[in-house]
Amino acid sequence: MKTISILLVLVIATMPRQEKMLTKTGKVTFEASIPAFEEVKAVSETVTCIFNPKTGDIQSQVLMKSFRFKIALMEEHFNENYMESNKYPKGTFRGRIEDFDASALTATAKEYIVTGSMEMHGKTKDIATKAKVRKIDGGIEIISSFSLNTDDYGIQIPSVVKSKVSKKVNVKSEFTVK
Repeated sequence: MKTISILLVLVIATMPRQEKMLTKTGKVTFEASIPAFEEVKAVSETVTCIFNPKTGDIQSQVLMKSFRFKIALMEEHFNENYMESNKYPKGTFRGRIEDFDASALTATAKEYIVTGSMEMHGKTKDIATKAKVRKIDGGIEIISSFSLNTDDYGIQIPSVVKSKVSKKVNVKSEFTVK
């Protein structure tokens, strides 16, 4: 029995491990401002991102209540009226950096296509965007910008502020995985 246990431990210990890199301090910024009205912008700096440099698989998650606005009332409305954060507490992206080659990374950012699905507010939508990826001290930096449409995720903008909040939401994500 001891021999079988030792063999099992040796087999597990020598199995190739998937090399995953992660961060819990990623940053996501979104803006849904309309010119001439109050800025509608928020930032979360507690975003989790897991990246597998061997496969290009990437996954990130943000808690809706972690977004911070300049105006506390906007934050309250965002969580209660728009995102319904108690019912839909997080946004998740699962995808892949296409044709990713970790050995080709340098300190100069290279542009890649990222494809996957964004799940938010109980809805899932496939998206594709560009990301700039570069090697940094002890890790990999991944930065992307893309737009989402509130209608795609069933997010209702109350009629009283419809002219002041854009349905097109510009999103920027910044991750340094190690």
